[in-house]
Amino acid sequence: MTGEVTASNAGRMAANILHFGRVLRAAGLPVGTGRILDAIEAVETVGIGTREDLFWTLHAVLVNRQDQRALFDQAFHIFWRNPDILKQMLSVMLPRVRVDRDRGGEMLVRRVAEALQAPDPGSDAGIDDAAPTELRIDATLTWSAHEQLRTKDFEQMSIEELALAKAALHNLRLPLPEVATRRFAPHPAGPRIDMRNTLRRTVRSGGTIIDLAHKKMRRHPPPLVVLCDISGSMDRYARMVLHFLHAVTNDRDRVHSFLFGTRLTNISRHLRHKDVDVALKRVADAVVDWSGGTRIGLCLDAFNRLWGRRVLAQGAVVLLITDGLDRDGADGLDRAMDRLHRSCRRLIWLNPLLRFDGFAPKSAGIRAMLPHVDDFRPAHNLSSLTTLTEALGTSPLPTAEASLRAWREEARQ
Repeated sequence: MTGEVTASNAGRMAANILHFGRVLRAAGLPVGTGRILDAIEAVETVGIGTREDLFWTLHAVLVNRQDQRALFDQAFHIFWRNPDILKQMLSVMLPRVRVDRDRGGEMLVRRVAEALQAPDPGSDAGIDDAAPTELRIDATLTWSAHEQLRTKDFEQMSIEELALAKAALHNLRLPLPEVATRRFAPHPAGPRIDMRNTLRRTVRSGGTIIDLAHKKMRRHPPPLVVLCDISGSMDRYARMVLHFLHAVTNDRDRVHSFLFGTRLTNISRHLRHKDVDVALKRVADAVVDWSGGTRIGLCLDAFNRLWGRRVLAQGAVVLLITDGLDRDGADGLDRAMDRLHRSCRRLIWLNPLLRFDGFAPKSAGIRAMLPHVDDFRPAHNLSSLTTLTEALGTSPLPTAEASLRAWREEARQ
């Protein structure tokens, strides 16, 4: 590498950075066209003295969160080493790369592998324009991407598995049991006499015959309200839940969806679009605090004040999806949870942290929320969401303490 990007190789370097940006985006990093252009401009401004200079220049532009560093590091050191060989024998090279197993290294390696193996529309402009050398690789006994999806954590899924999981989520339904309302509907064997219809029938017959009409209470599913955490620790799970919410919103009426991080955002109208891609694009444009901090108490208080009386009428069922880690130290959370619990028919808390066998309610936010929920369940894979749909059809739901004890017994078995 030379100290400056000259005019003769600027086009090639720009194409390589563009290709590298596509790889990062396919691997899961939010790298858009604007950030790729910023990266090219940064390289032209700083220059390339060493490999380390290029690494930190791209890192400064393309990485903006702590959890993105490991993925960027793996992709950079593999992509800029020898891309020609990498395209054909990546599945053999990647499992040998040294990574931190405790931080999900295997998942990162696999995600980078699939991103780099994906077809690239701009592959004509590679790092080296020379004719490619044919390589024959014996890949016997290498890993396979096809695994069971029901019990696999969303955070550990590959790109292909995430696509299959999203398709499965669109087929899930929430069988909420119907509840009685205060309104009545005509019914031939109803327990009450419908005086209005009885008098109408009597008038038609001239008053000679009194034909009694009956009615009974109307029954319909209660409204469903979903409050989903979109902080940095909930990023992957929130994205999967959005696909589930889109299917539920288009399958039934009276579904209200809200996202919260540092502020509350109502996305109910955006999810009503039939096309899931258009719906999620509108959600992304409406939300400004994605993958930021978490202020659960403040956001729940805003929901109670601004939306509670509008959407919690007629005994709504509330799904609260969060890990309970509050940046404000649970300030006001107990009061907000108590009001929310009193305003709805059922309050169900879905917490991805329940995927850990040694989970205990040690956080101040979790301890403040747990006494005010009716059910406490995991939400980290397809199996947990399927179990949720089965539990919603039962009445009544167990208490949160009973749910936590049952989950621990099932985990030990």
